[in-house]
Amino acid sequence: MQKLLDWTLRAIREERSDFSWMEERRFDWTPLIRSAVEKMIEGQTVLLLTDSKRQWFGRYILGALNAPENKRPFFPVFPLEEIFPNLPRIQSPQEIEILEDMLEISFPNNYFFWYIGEGDTPYTKIVYRSEENFLWLLDEEIPGSFSLSASDPLLDIKLLQLYRLFTRTLEATLFDEI
Repeated sequence: MQKLLDWTLRAIREERSDFSWMEERRFDWTPLIRSAVEKMIEGQTVLLLTDSKRQWFGRYILGALNAPENKRPFFPVFPLEEIFPNLPRIQSPQEIEILEDMLEISFPNNYFFWYIGEGDTPYTKIVYRSEENFLWLLDEEIPGSFSLSASDPLLDIKLLQLYRLFTRTLEATLFDEI
């Protein structure tokens, strides 16, 4: 873990944009990114979900993560709302369990949710059911999540910076740098 913490600090300081806000937050970030990257390297599927205000960011991630110019293996990252268009209608615990059964059949190597958004959306009923998910929450702090402020005027920039740190960590792990 210390090696990843040290690498993360160097990566933050190497950024050309103002990323100093993340230096202290790296202690919150490192266990989460470590878990998510390990799962991805193991071949688990990532089911991406965002709240409505962050849909632009979800599309950005999906377009950038597996771009051919990255010159690395592709990762199974899919937008859950497109795979299962009835997702917004899922309400009850029984419906969520049926959805989970379908996902377990569809992704036998396991899966986890990457959720980016506010903590009080209908999707959080689904993503909060497991501590194994990768959560970037706005205005909510729960154990095992990374919290940001929705009223931060630099929120969009911070999301993009976090995504860049995420991909750099993924690639450094993939190529055995950390």
